[in-house]
Amino acid sequence: MPQKFELEQFSQLTWDETAPVASPAIRQALERVLETRDGACLTKSEKFALADTTGPDLVALLVAADALRRDLVGNIVTYVVNRNINFTNICFVGCKFCAFSRGPREADTYFHSLEDMARKAREAWDLGATEVCIQGGLPRDLPPYYYRDILRAVKNEVPQMHIHAFSPMEIVYGVELTGMPLHDYLCMLRDNGLDTLPGTAAEILDDEVRHILSRNKLSAAEWQEVIRTAHRCGIPSTSTLMYGHTETPSHWVRQMTLFREIQAETGGFTEFVPLGFVHQNTLLFQQGLARTGPTLEEHLKIHALARVLLAGSIHNIQVSWVKLNRKLSQLCLHAGANDYGGTLMEENISREAGATAGQYTSPEEFQALILEIGRIPAERNTKYSRIKLQWRGENFVVAPPLSFGYAEFA
Repeated sequence: MPQKFELEQFSQLTWDETAPVASPAIRQALERVLETRDGACLTKSEKFALADTTGPDLVALLVAADALRRDLVGNIVTYVVNRNINFTNICFVGCKFCAFSRGPREADTYFHSLEDMARKAREAWDLGATEVCIQGGLPRDLPPYYYRDILRAVKNEVPQMHIHAFSPMEIVYGVELTGMPLHDYLCMLRDNGLDTLPGTAAEILDDEVRHILSRNKLSAAEWQEVIRTAHRCGIPSTSTLMYGHTETPSHWVRQMTLFREIQAETGGFTEFVPLGFVHQNTLLFQQGLARTGPTLEEHLKIHALARVLLAGSIHNIQVSWVKLNRKLSQLCLHAGANDYGGTLMEENISREAGATAGQYTSPEEFQALILEIGRIPAERNTKYSRIKLQWRGENFVVAPPLSFGYAEFA
């Protein structure tokens, strides 16, 4: 590999080309993970060193992550057909990184009724969706059992629909409204139709950073308690991290290490989703408290680092396409990711912050993007327990774990 290179060209390189020009310590750490297929083999100092890679060492990390992805989950890239329902934009929390929320007296506020949400779920089902993702702002004086009532309205209308709903912040608010113990509250939601929980509201699980991002948001300890309790109640969740604002790569390492610990304890994480900070319309950026979102290097590095550090623990690494452009999302799939997320149908939160990738990506568009990079497109359900391959105009239903190589379907 030449000493000078364009970072975007890393996807054309092999491990044999990149390993000799990487520093010995980085090469040895990556070789050990490739051999064991488990990020648990890394020392604490090696994890931080990988997070700080630049130049040839970074390229080696990206190439190794893609090789590890191929070994662990094969050449399939999955997506889910779903609809986003942000039921209100009224919120009292005041997160500085959010441009979606509104005060109750602003002109462009909205609050969808239970009937509206049931109708939206029916429309999504009729369009082929298998999941609705429901989250919203936190308005004051919400009826105590409103989150339960949302679940009932959707399940009554479309019993088969998977409901992926309510961030840990919303769960904490629901507990405050009802006065119920957290475990009992989550079990009540589960029994009324909550299938999985978004692991959002994590941002960076460091209270000093959280104090800058949002003084009123739940603490890092509260986030962990909600997630662990949800898993114990039989409610799986995603795991997330927001990058590109005030955090450093050391925060990434600590958060991924924490996710490994939780996964070892509960086994409840379905995937890890790095969420790039969209800065343009946010107070955090306008007040000079954050940088101008992630660099290309950061976008690629965090997906690769996640594949390496979470190997043997969380198998699916998702690209948040709504925060990225077409080319960048594909590059992240070359850097260790294996999932494109959901079609969304109506995405509002990233769009309000200034994202320009759109509100909807059709299954056909996902298939084209995936085939364009030589991978196999597959529609999944939310828990990755049903995978339907789209290959040369035909469908194949397979059961995970995924271990299909590209050549097997040539």
